[in-house]
Amino acid sequence: MNWKFPINFGRTQEQQGQSNFPEIPTHSWYPPSVGGTSHPSTPGSSSITGQQRPLDRPLSPSRGQPSPAEAAGIIARLKDKSIDELRKLLNDKETYNSFFNSLEQVKIQNNLRDELQKETLQIARENLEKEPRILELKNQCTIIRTTELAAAQEKLADLQRQKEEMLRVYSPSSLLKTLSDGMDKIEKESELLHKQLLEKDIDLPTFVQKYKKLRTTYHRRALLHLAAKTSG
Repeated sequence: MNWKFPINFGRTQEQQGQSNFPEIPTHSWYPPSVGGTSHPSTPGSSSITGQQRPLDRPLSPSRGQPSPAEAAGIIARLKDKSIDELRKLLNDKETYNSFFNSLEQVKIQNNLRDELQKETLQIARENLEKEPRILELKNQCTIIRTTELAAAQEKLADLQRQKEEMLRVYSPSSLLKTLSDGMDKIEKESELLHKQLLEKDIDLPTFVQKYKKLRTTYHRRALLHLAAKTSG
């Protein structure tokens, strides 16, 4: 917080002009925004400059200007101090820091900072305590990846090959070819059976029974083949 403490608290403009207090040196260790003093401008000087000097402009809240309530509290702390105490406050860094850190607003900010530091340290300790468990889980993942995962991948590849083989065997084209080959085989068996009848290697009742069975199977497969081609 870069707050500018008003020194002439509770005094009117007339009292400021008639004060017999010695002027506080401005060559302190503070920057001009803290240790410098602003002088009221005269009508002649205002006509020359035409605008307010940058150091006399009030700071915005985003640049550290305290609220009216905070400023009133600071003034209440300063108004009972003597000129020597105020001079020491401006020129002695340790005195200024001691006074600054005694302000209620600063104490609140310091307490918040300390709490955040404690919470951060606690989270860091908890993370460090979890590190062995994290390493153990990483080792387990490595073991699973190198052993169980490899076996599962090999089994998956084998099942994939079986699937591809089944798809190839039971594909529509493969089934149609199987039906066609079966029909050709039955056709050859029928011709052979007919030849045996002509050569009297088989009697008529036996021929009729076997030939009827072969032709029934042939026409059943023929119908299935035709239906499959039509639907396809």
